[in-house]
Amino acid sequence: MKYKFSEITPEIKKLAESSIDGYRIEPSLYTQYDVKRGLRDVNGSGVVAGLTNISTIKVLETGEGMLNHGEGKLYYRGIDVEDIVEGFVREKRFGFEETVFLLLFGNMPSADELNGFRKILADFRSLPASFTRDVIMKAPSDNMMNTLAKSVLALYSYDDKANDISIPNVLRQCIELITLFPVLAVYGYQAYKYASEGGSFFIHDPDPELSIAENILYMLRPHKNYTELEARILDLALVLHAEHGGGNNSTFTVHVVSSSGTDTYASIAAALGSLKGPKHGGANIKVAAMFDDMKANVGDWTDENEVKSYLRKLLNKEAFDRSGLIYGMGHAVYSESDPRAKVFKGFVEKLSCEKGREEEFQLYSLVERLAPEVIAEERRIYKGVCANVDFYSGFVYRMLGIPDELFTPLFAVSRIAGWSAHRIEELINSNKIIRPAYKAISPMREYLDMTER
Repeated sequence: MKYKFSEITPEIKKLAESSIDGYRIEPSLYTQYDVKRGLRDVNGSGVVAGLTNISTIKVLETGEGMLNHGEGKLYYRGIDVEDIVEGFVREKRFGFEETVFLLLFGNMPSADELNGFRKILADFRSLPASFTRDVIMKAPSDNMMNTLAKSVLALYSYDDKANDISIPNVLRQCIELITLFPVLAVYGYQAYKYASEGGSFFIHDPDPELSIAENILYMLRPHKNYTELEARILDLALVLHAEHGGGNNSTFTVHVVSSSGTDTYASIAAALGSLKGPKHGGANIKVAAMFDDMKANVGDWTDENEVKSYLRKLLNKEAFDRSGLIYGMGHAVYSESDPRAKVFKGFVEKLSCEKGREEEFQLYSLVERLAPEVIAEERRIYKGVCANVDFYSGFVYRMLGIPDELFTPLFAVSRIAGWSAHRIEELINSNKIIRPAYKAISPMREYLDMTER
């Protein structure tokens, strides 16, 4: 009998069921052996596993003696991200390219440096000949993160210096990937949509005169049109998602994989695999889907008691996906506020007014206010709970007409800036492969040759 590629046969199912108990670990053993699950202590603080110059995440203590409780702050290369955004907004300029320069080189660019860097980005924004046909159009997937990872690994074959991990070459590779990610993501989606729905198929070449944020909307829309507010808010989203310390799952993956000495394409593909997960980059899709369910099941979006009742159902695994989570609420580090969500919120409100979706924005704001109260009432927690950056990003992408399939890839389009900086930092400073210890707890047994029985 020949099995189908994706078939779970009765034999496989039986083998899986019989082996599960051999994998289980008694939770009390983690406490007994003082193992920091998820590399975090009981208070949620991350175990220090490395040093970095690239960004700083802080919680400003309130003075009330509560550990990790206070206003959250984020710094790119020592500069407060709120100040960075304020400068971009005040001068009405697109800032993601400047943010990439800051993360890669450690300082904000001068006008001449920025113009030169933008030219480099524009020059690298062309895919190899026939790449769209031979890689992107073949075997399109309904998951754009896998499509993006496939495309990144395929680019290895087009690079004559793919295995060269000297810093100039790695920097060249990273800049190429940073500027190509929007193209790969949008083209991958267009290929999937055409394969699944048919109809017309269009590919817009990126415009070298436009910013990365503008080009995403330009390439994605059949008519290529967008408003200034739309492009500026997307640019802001890219700036706020660009970097978040060395300990977040995907960036730590970059450090771990890079420490082995592997190539840039393998390292970035591994990070994409991490970001794909719903506990990391995929959370923005979960937030949007959760609100879809909430809007369908809450009759009066302004009734605090009705909204609270729905939130309690979420926590008690009685609503939405029955996971017991309120998606978009809570963060491993931030407690009182996530600076990215705080900065983002005001611009989201402006976009909701332009799109005539003020009522939805008010619902989001109400949930942001009520959820911490409900969580505190229903669960024992060690620190405050706040809305994180994923809370509003899905709503923004929906208002921009960006399909759900591209929500997490847009996170990657932004975060590759941080991944690139961390890869270079690891290669410059690392002289050891990252290899934490795991304590074996299985009992020793005598070998028995079962084939002779």
